[in-house]
Amino acid sequence: MPSDLDLYYELSYYTLAHSSPSFIHQHIVDAFTAQQADAGTKPIAIVFALIGLYLHVERNFTGRQVQKAHMQMAKKRKLWPGLPLPKERGNITVGDVLAAAQGQSRDELIHQWCVSVWNSWAQSREQIVALARSELDIG
Repeated sequence: MPSDLDLYYELSYYTLAHSSPSFIHQHIVDAFTAQQADAGTKPIAIVFALIGLYLHVERNFTGRQVQKAHMQMAKKRKLWPGLPLPKERGNITVGDVLAAAQGQSRDELIHQWCVSVWNSWAQSREQIVALARSELDIG
């Protein structure tokens, strides 16, 4: 049975080859990182993933816009806060997404996966929104 990481690599192949200019690959990177984070995950990875999910889910940023936001944040700050890890990380997994038919069904499930993971980090929402506003100068 393939591991979640193996499934993520397979899904990455799909998203990197995707014809959409919106760059949906960024969304799977953020969802997978936030869903799989553990005590050994660097704070920068978690914060960037959560800011990416916030920007996508609540602010309707494309993957390309999220990628640019990550680059902007990386230029400004070097230390990122640690966040408490939630027990539950959403009810959609990378395996669920990969099992969906390629095309619109899978693309929509990628978005739903992002929503599911973002909602599971609700206790960190205020901190993530504040960081996004201060680091990206967004209202």
